[in-house]
This record gives sequence, structure tokens and C-alpha cells, in this order.
Amino acid sequence: MKPKAKLLLLAVAPLLLAIVLIGGLLGVETQHLERQQSQVLEDALLTAKREELRNYVALALTSIDNLYGAGRDDEAAKEQAKAILSSMNFGNDGYFYVYDREGLCLVHPRQPDLIGQNLWDRRDADGTYMIRELIARAHEGGGFTRYLWPKPSNGRVERKLGYSVELPRWGWMLGTGIYIDDVDAAAARLRGNLLASVRQTLLGLAAVAVLAALAVFAGGLVLNISEQRQADRKLKALAHRVVSSQEEERARVSRELHDHICQLLVSIKYRFELIGHRLAHPGDEPVTAIDTELGALSQAIGEVRRISHDLRPALLDDLGLPAALEHIGNELAERSGLKVQVSPHLNEERLSELQAVSLFRVAQEALRNAERHAQASRIDIRLDDAGDRLALRITDDGRGFDVQHVELSKDRGIGLTNMRERVERNGGTFHMESRPGHTSLTASFPLTGAA
Repeated sequence: MKPKAKLLLLAVAPLLLAIVLIGGLLGVETQHLERQQSQVLEDALLTAKREELRNYVALALTSIDNLYGAGRDDEAAKEQAKAILSSMNFGNDGYFYVYDREGLCLVHPRQPDLIGQNLWDRRDADGTYMIRELIARAHEGGGFTRYLWPKPSNGRVERKLGYSVELPRWGWMLGTGIYIDDVDAAAARLRGNLLASVRQTLLGLAAVAVLAALAVFAGGLVLNISEQRQADRKLKALAHRVVSSQEEERARVSRELHDHICQLLVSIKYRFELIGHRLAHPGDEPVTAIDTELGALSQAIGEVRRISHDLRPALLDDLGLPAALEHIGNELAERSGLKVQVSPHLNEERLSELQAVSLFRVAQEALRNAERHAQASRIDIRLDDAGDRLALRITDDGRGFDVQHVELSKDRGIGLTNMRERVERNGGTFHMESRPGHTSLTASFPLTGAA
């Protein structure tokens, strides 16, 4: 993965993770809130229904008070009370039922087939012994029981809340109940509303995440395009600099060949032609010696060697980098009068050929620039392999310059840029700093075991 893609991923991933975590926390809190709200709603509705059941039972007791309250315990009074309770109902599904202490059904107006049956052992789908619980609550002085029972209006088994009281003299349990499926429906509606709200919130978060990710990617894309264009411009400028450097080097070599070698060779050619003429015509001035011509030929050979040395010093191949640095330092001192100190401190030369050539070219360019522009009086060249790197440091006491400005300049920064790129391309590091009275260049490569 490219570094820019990694940066974009690192920028987007925390945002998406944060939104996912927020969504997860919102979902958890919503479930907790849903349970709380459902419980609150259910408690409120059941409280109202319990009060309603108490009122119904109180009404039933009032309707038979002239019988039970009068202290009558005869069968006629009981039968009359059964008839009154059987005739009483409220709504489509509200009615009263009566059981004795053993669970025998005495009154059930909506399911008369149950009358006379003992339901003591009957259980609902949840395993609740309905009649036992109703009788137990009645014996305790009146209480509520939840159980499942068929709903008369639709025939389906629904949740029901029953309330029962005891008529101890007759041994009866009198009760009634209200189906609470409407409570479940209300809680389900509340949950649905909460889930819909959470769903909308999560969709909003997802939309924000998508927009944020798109914004980051768009910004990264714009930045990438901008950097790519800038890199293209720099690459074109570098290519132009390389071509310009090559042309300058070719022009320099051409001038060297034309101004020095060609003139010397032409002069030697004329001299040898003159000698040939003298040898062909012995009557003229005789040929005595050719020392001058041999001296000129030696001078031409020296010029060829100098140009060859500038292009690729033989010392670098024969004796290594320290000797080559001493040679160009001595040449500069003889040529310019500058004080040049070369200090190679090497235990063992372990640079590759490319790295050695890179350091040599850096030294050549640095010394050339110092000679032309620095106005220095002293130059120090130090080669040191202390630690795990071989470092070339070149310092001078010249007037200094603005490194950043020169490096960014299209006209003046070619040499400095070439030095930096030559070193970094071969795996090294390059550093340059300058101020009035002190300019320092450092190029270094990691040392290896290779010679």
C-alpha cells in the first residue's frame, strides 16, 4: 500500500471506528431505554387495570351483599348469588367467575361447559396453575394473578390479569379478570417507535460517516493530485537540470579538447611537418633535435590525462577514495592558493563503487563551488568511518549562502540538487548548512561488510 493511501486510511479509519462505536453505544442504550420505557408503560397501564379490577369486584360483592352480607348460608341464597354473578359482565370480555376451595368451577358465564369441572390441576402454556394461584391470592385477602386464558371475543389465548377475593363462609373464591394484550400492544408500539428513532439516528450517523469519508478522500485526492502535479513539475525541472548538466559537461569537455588538445596537436603536426620538410631537403637548415616537439607532445598527453582524470580519476580505481580526495584537494590548493586540509580517518574502506564515486563527485562539486563562489581562505575535507557510517564532511570559512533559496532556485541550485540526489539515490544521506563564516556539507553512507 502506498504511503499516501496509508495516510488516508489512518485518517478515515478512526472516524469510521468512532461512528461505529457511537452507533453501538446508541443501540445498547436504546435497548436499555426500551426496557425501561416498556416497564414504565406496562406498570402504568397495569396499575390502572388493577384499580379497575378492584372496582369490578367491589361491585360484584355489593350486588350479592343482600345475600352474603345478610348472613345467609342456605343453598337458595347461594344459587341466587350465582345467578346474579353470571348475569353481570363488562365489555365483550369481562365477566365474573366463582370456584370453591378445591378448584371446582361454580360460575363461568362465558364458558358454561366448565361449570362442575375441577380445574385445580389445570395449567397454562407457561406452566402456571391458574386456579390454584387465584384461590391462594383470595385466601391471602385478595390479590392479582397473571396467566394465559382464552379470550371470548376472538378465541385466542391471551395474557390475562385476574383479581380474586374469598367468601370464607361459603368457601368461595370470587374473581374477575382483564385481558392485557392491549398492554403488550402498547409496549410493542413504544418499542417500534424507539427502534424507528434509533434506525433514523443510525442512518444519520451512517450518512455523516459516508460524507466525512468522502470529504477526507476528496481532500486526499485533491492533495494527491496537487502533489502529483508538483512532483511532475519537479521531475520535469530535474530532467531539464540533468540534460542541462550533461550539456554543460559536454560543452566543457568540448572546450577542453578544442582549446587545449586540438591546438597542441595542430602545433605538433606543424612542427613534425617542418621536420619532415627538412629531412626531405637536406640542403636547407639541418634537423638538429626534436626536444621541443616531444615536449609539446608530452604536454598534450598531460592534458588528455587531466581531462580523463576529471571524468573518472584513476586514483579512485587504483588507490581508493581517500587518495582521490587528497589529490583533488592538493590540485585545488596549487591552483587557487587556498589552504586545503584533507583528513581521511579510515579503518577499512567498505563502500561500494557507486557510493565511493558519489562521494568523490560530491567532493568535486563542493570544491568547485567553494572555489568559484565562497571567497574562502580555508577548506577542510574530512572522511571518517566512526560508528556504522562513512561520512564525508567538507567545511569552509567563506561568506555562506541561503541553502533553501539556492536549492529551490532553477538557475543556481543545479549543483546542490545534483549532489543531494546522487547521494540519496545510492542509499545515503545529505545535509547542508551555511552561514557567514561557516559552510558545512555532510554526505554519508551506511557501512557494509563489502569491500
